[in-house]
Amino acid sequence: MNTEKTLGTIVTLLVAMCAVADIPRPEYPRPQFVRDAWRNLNGDAWTFEYDNERTGMERKLFESRGFADRIVVPFAPQSVLSGVGNTDFIKGMWYHRKIEIPQEWAGKRILLNFGAVDWESEVFIDGEHAALHFGGCSSFSADVTRLVKPGGTHDLVVRVVDDVPLSPSGKQSNKRESYGCLYTRVTGIWQTVWMEAVDPSGLASCRTVPDADNGTFVFSPTFHGGGAARFAVSVMADGKKVGGGEWAAADGMQFSVAPSVRRLWSPEDPFLYDVEYEVKDASGAVIDRVKSYAGLRTVRVKGNRVLLNGKPLYFRLVLDQGYYPDGIWTAPSDAALKRDVELGLEAGFNGARLHQKVFEERFHYWADKLGYLTWGEYASWGADVEQPVAARNALAEWAEVMQRDFNHPSIVAWTPLNETHSKDANAHRRGLSDMYTLTKALDPTRPCNESSGYQHWKTDLWTVHNYYRARGTGMPDKTYINDLDQGPNAVWYYEKHKPPKSAEYGGQPYINDEFGGVMYVPPERRSEAEKNAWGYGGSGNTPTAEDGFFALVKPEVDVQNAIPTLSGWCYTQLYDVEQERNGIYNYDRTPKFDMKRVRETFSAEPK
Repeated sequence: MNTEKTLGTIVTLLVAMCAVADIPRPEYPRPQFVRDAWRNLNGDAWTFEYDNERTGMERKLFESRGFADRIVVPFAPQSVLSGVGNTDFIKGMWYHRKIEIPQEWAGKRILLNFGAVDWESEVFIDGEHAALHFGGCSSFSADVTRLVKPGGTHDLVVRVVDDVPLSPSGKQSNKRESYGCLYTRVTGIWQTVWMEAVDPSGLASCRTVPDADNGTFVFSPTFHGGGAARFAVSVMADGKKVGGGEWAAADGMQFSVAPSVRRLWSPEDPFLYDVEYEVKDASGAVIDRVKSYAGLRTVRVKGNRVLLNGKPLYFRLVLDQGYYPDGIWTAPSDAALKRDVELGLEAGFNGARLHQKVFEERFHYWADKLGYLTWGEYASWGADVEQPVAARNALAEWAEVMQRDFNHPSIVAWTPLNETHSKDANAHRRGLSDMYTLTKALDPTRPCNESSGYQHWKTDLWTVHNYYRARGTGMPDKTYINDLDQGPNAVWYYEKHKPPKSAEYGGQPYINDEFGGVMYVPPERRSEAEKNAWGYGGSGNTPTAEDGFFALVKPEVDVQNAIPTLSGWCYTQLYDVEQERNGIYNYDRTPKFDMKRVRETFSAEPK
């Protein structure tokens, strides 16, 4: 045994482990497309400079070799975890850090990847333009191969503009302070930044379409270059290969694999197959290898029901806004993302409507793994789809979001817009119809709820928002029950959203996808919440005791579960967000209530 060599190996591993421990969010950020050759660029090696007047280009800040102030990436400067904590308006800023290119990456295509940068961003390497991206929620990559040298060190600079009229912003406050249901803003880099080395003809993407009816997966790859000769897929179950194939490599071609072990993905059994992709050259040598996973399930709309694997699906959803006290839009850790899924399940919900934010891919991974149904949503507030520029911004970014997240089995519906109001009926109709058409063109396998609540023009799901104002009795009155029973034909809804403001109801699955919102602040937290606590409803909707909360909420859930025309509901909300105090949990994710009673309330099966 070579003791010196063994000791050296141990020291090397310890150094590597310490280095990873010092990097925030060190996990690989793209769990369905994993490569071994990558480097995480998160951490405090980044410096920055504000540019609220946006004069940075004139001052040639793209040639910078470092700024005066330091920031921890991937956390936005408004967050505590960034080390900055500036919650004022930030209209523009510049980032810098040094990047080192491993010598062993010679001959590879080198990609610089950004999980998300809010809103407009431009990337420079050593003062040279590398990429330009528009959109605050979607991921993008810059091919920097021509600008870097293996073994070399380079200056990476990112320009950010976050004062773009008609740009989508979700729940970010338009005032200096948070208020009502609008919260702290997010600027710049807020998801992981990383580099990876890829063969010049390596795999660029692979769409996976599951077909539970026939027990097959259909794989459709795209490649970076024209040198790939063969494309191979291996599907594994419990560590054993159960299916696969090898075909001529061609962009967009469809290849079908039927695993010999057929096990469907569902909330009751969220089984995932491991998948491995290989790209081979003309000699048969493997030039690229990517690890992934897939769930075998089918989502369809039949009449006024949603079917999962051919069986009626009743949605018991909760609104999740993806905010964190210390990271705002960015979870402090991968464990925090997993915990949010667990909190929803522990509270009795079978899934979540991911509200006014595009969630990190790691969240979808945990939803896939734990069997948590989700509706993927866009941060559409701030983008008036009646305005051509705003509509273009929203359509372009939404397409990127859908293409990134298409393969996740836990996503069972798309909701690109939220609570749109018609000012110009024709322009509104065009905006909603365009969003629906794009969504269905990119993904015909899932239902599209083109605009959650309020007005609809083209939609697979008919959603309403019915925040019942309690009369102090704790029991829903006849008007509320009648409204829910009649659904889109109820007087209150129809008079407000009737044609020409909205289409006639066409018999789609009918879902009350926002209700509740009962504000409750535990006694020990009331002094801190006195100034700006906010929730839905008036005095009758703000109980001061735990029994009062259940007296309001449980009858509403029971009433909806008893209405045969409903296909589900979504309760507002999972946890408090800043001043909005209507969560099941506090903002720090500690429980407000007896969780046994909570679970009994929200897990009750429909009658």
